[in-house]
Amino acid sequence: MTPAFRSFSEKQTTVLSWWHPSSPYAQKDAIICDGAVRSGKTTCMALSFVLWAFFSFHDGMFALCGKTITSLRRNIVESLLALLRSLGFCVQEKLSQNKITLSFGGRENRFYLFGGRDEASASFIQGMTLCGVLFDEVALMPRSFVEQALARCSVAGAKFWFNCNPEHPQHWFYQTWIQQADKRNCLYLHFLMTDNPSLSEDVIRRYESLYTGAFYDRFIRGKWVAAEGLVYPEAAAGAFTKAPPADKAERWVVSCDYGTVNPMSMGLWGKFGDSWYRVREYYYDSKAEGRQKTDEEYYDDLCDLTADLAVECVVVDPSAASFLATLRAHKKFRVLPARNDVLPGIRRVHEAFRQHRLFISPACTAALREFSLYRWAENESKDTVLKVHDHAMDDIRYFVSTILSQQTQTPFIAIAVDRADGQNTHRKE
Repeated sequence: MTPAFRSFSEKQTTVLSWWHPSSPYAQKDAIICDGAVRSGKTTCMALSFVLWAFFSFHDGMFALCGKTITSLRRNIVESLLALLRSLGFCVQEKLSQNKITLSFGGRENRFYLFGGRDEASASFIQGMTLCGVLFDEVALMPRSFVEQALARCSVAGAKFWFNCNPEHPQHWFYQTWIQQADKRNCLYLHFLMTDNPSLSEDVIRRYESLYTGAFYDRFIRGKWVAAEGLVYPEAAAGAFTKAPPADKAERWVVSCDYGTVNPMSMGLWGKFGDSWYRVREYYYDSKAEGRQKTDEEYYDDLCDLTADLAVECVVVDPSAASFLATLRAHKKFRVLPARNDVLPGIRRVHEAFRQHRLFISPACTAALREFSLYRWAENESKDTVLKVHDHAMDDIRYFVSTILSQQTQTPFIAIAVDRADGQNTHRKE
């Protein structure tokens, strides 16, 4: 579906035109747009990047970079291509090569997609000669990948494009680019949700209700602040402690954080209407009990926890190889390795609580105890949680990231749009 723009804010207009010779910023080498979520910076920046490329170059190579190619396609590419087709661009996409060839007005340029997931990603972009590069969510990429991509931009007139939501104030990108924007001849624009004219006041209020603490400061206020104190302060205060309904649950799932020397934590989750409840739990601390249990004993304890319920699946810490093997050998439960990205997972748990899609039964005393103890590490150069009192916290995060959050993701549909001359403007090879 082609995005509809009713109007542009002043900052969005600046993003769209900063590179034009008539702009007061035309001599800048780069642009950085950071700030709140849903503030209208990403789509405008992507469109501006392509318009600049066609204004300045013909037969050039450009890079579009995201944390992963999948996220890049979801965040930028699908909506951008739909918009470009509506403007009359001819689009040829080679999925196997992560390559998009665009043509318009007698000019043609090539755009390559790259994922900057980790340090090894830098090797994928080596050897290219680029006219420009756009980084979507640059704060999520390793410095080595970003600097390797920048080094590829050796064509005269090349420019750099960065967007991101804020992270920790000690983050390398904040310190070396945002705080040194003038020194680097870079245009820096800070966005808030009010800079996006397509958002209604009701939508803004809904987003504001999703976050607390450092997440609110970052995603709503757009501030680069450190996380501190309790990780889940509202849960620690009992705001989401609630007995499950008396009705029969629609679905049952178990989440598990495996431990032998460290505690073993398992939560039984029931779905009642639109919400999931941690109905009961299992928590075994071998140090406190003075004896370690075997995987077979833990399997028996899992069977006791679930009783005769029709459990849909058991979500397990992906590093728990021996316990995963035991569960699969018994063939009683469907087993899923957990999605284990810590900081995004913590944010998902916050959102699930704030949306009232997640509750903890008063019977789950181990989880309630850990909520009151689970804290951010202080004086660190990046967001880090203390690795103590985190076992129920981990199994809750596994459940939310692997089961609950996956249910709320909206699939996209790619549509081929015919031009007035009857030619299809979108081809995939």
